[in-house]
Amino acid sequence: MKCLQVTAPRQMRIFEREVPAPAEGEALLKVLYGGICGSDLGLYRGSMNDYATYPQIPGHEIAAEILEVGRNSQGFAPGMLVTLNPYFNCGECYSCRRGYVNCCMENQTMGLAREGGFSEYITMPIERLYSGNGLGPRALALVEPFCISYHAVKRGKVGPGDRVLIVGAGTIGMGALLAAKQLGAEVYVCNVSEKKLELAQKLGADGVIFNNDQSTFREKVDALTNGDGFDVTIEAAGQPSTMLNCIEAAAHRGRVVEVGITSRSTELIFNIIEKKELEIYGSRNATAQEFTEVIALACAGKINLETLVTGECTLEEAPAMFERLDKRVGFNLKTLIKF
Repeated sequence: MKCLQVTAPRQMRIFEREVPAPAEGEALLKVLYGGICGSDLGLYRGSMNDYATYPQIPGHEIAAEILEVGRNSQGFAPGMLVTLNPYFNCGECYSCRRGYVNCCMENQTMGLAREGGFSEYITMPIERLYSGNGLGPRALALVEPFCISYHAVKRGKVGPGDRVLIVGAGTIGMGALLAAKQLGAEVYVCNVSEKKLELAQKLGADGVIFNNDQSTFREKVDALTNGDGFDVTIEAAGQPSTMLNCIEAAAHRGRVVEVGITSRSTELIFNIIEKKELEIYGSRNATAQEFTEVIALACAGKINLETLVTGECTLEEAPAMFERLDKRVGFNLKTLIKF
């Protein structure tokens, strides 16, 4: 079988090895689609050193068909289409012991700290599989990244009538837009790309902020909220400046959610947290229950996951696609690899 591997930053190869044999409690999967995530690009660029090891097979946004599976209580059988939970937790740390396995202290996400799914065939523990329940493979490959967005929205306790600002209009930001709208919120999206803001409006955003000038950001926020600020702000860009934007745009007693990833620092006059009595939440990964809920929403037609797809390539074309995405050539939201 063929596999895609990052051997070192900006060095990628396709190589062949034997099809893996499933161990007891595992299923053998034929990978159908894999989504290229920002963390996959980070692995490729060498900017995920806090999480990644080399050489590494990337990929954790996976849609697959079950080829082999033993007896199980979940009803999995050969021929079924599934997606998977790629966050391997230790089961022993303080977070795991309290049930917060999504933020395990020793978390190993596929494609970073452990081998990922960008191979023609993979094995996976049965308990990490989720039936697509009729969803097609392209939509199934979008379940995991949407779960990240969904978890962030739930961390912010978004509800009907809340005025929400999402700063960052990549896959996670756009997913947060869809999730917050589904929960009845009034949602605005802020970004530096006018094309992405146009797409946000097509996806249902109630308004947008073109953040081309930091000096006018607050003025734009006040114009949209009558000076009140936003009930919830969600940082989904992973930039120091956008986190500061979220704190600035939040209303007094507002809620701020940080889901973007960065290793960069910023300066903050933190008295604003006290002055506004802000609630600030980190958001990492997603829970098993959220995978189930997102699949149910998609099956019910309440969210259209495929609206986030902007490109597709084959496994053979993947190295060139990574180079293209690295150089930010053209418009991209979510690119899928077809295996």
